[in-house]
Amino acid sequence: MKKHIIPAVKLTLLSILLLAVLYPMLVWGIAQISDGSGKGQTIEDKEKKYYLNVGQSFTQDKYFWSRPSAVDYNASGSGGSNKGPSNKEYLNEVQSRIDTFMLHNPGIKKSEIPVDMITASASGLDPDFSVQAARVQVKRIAKIRNLNEASLEKLINDNVEKPFLGIFGPEKINVLKLNMALDQLSNNSYSIR
Repeated sequence: MKKHIIPAVKLTLLSILLLAVLYPMLVWGIAQISDGSGKGQTIEDKEKKYYLNVGQSFTQDKYFWSRPSAVDYNASGSGGSNKGPSNKEYLNEVQSRIDTFMLHNPGIKKSEIPVDMITASASGLDPDFSVQAARVQVKRIAKIRNLNEASLEKLINDNVEKPFLGIFGPEKINVLKLNMALDQLSNNSYSIR
């Protein structure tokens, strides 16, 4: 019995040291040298702080709309809907998003709507969307803000984030940064809601 207990206790103590002390210290150390020192990337505007790495809700026609969220952009309850592509309730929800998008963006064909504008991400908190998701909204925003479409296209191009190391992941745009830049372009006061 002693032959088994002593190695088990040693293995337990080693596991505690590695997994409850050294590994958390390593992760904490890496977080301290990252952007935001492990507290997330933030941006301030008019004395209000916004997190760049957490999705925000933009639904006003004068802004680029955000990607839908299954958790209503609640960072404490991250998660997807977990409904499959054959779930009738899910399909109705997606169809409702398509109908709403087309209603607010006349002239856009159903086939032109990027999938990230009608489906939520796995976390429900995706702060980014595709370049195509921004471009499909240009006509609506240009008309409402009385802006030139070419200036909106330039704004989109200026806010594209390239893939990590040029190969990992797609090009993307942070919706919050894009909408803040849009307000600066329009010379309007910044207001998320």
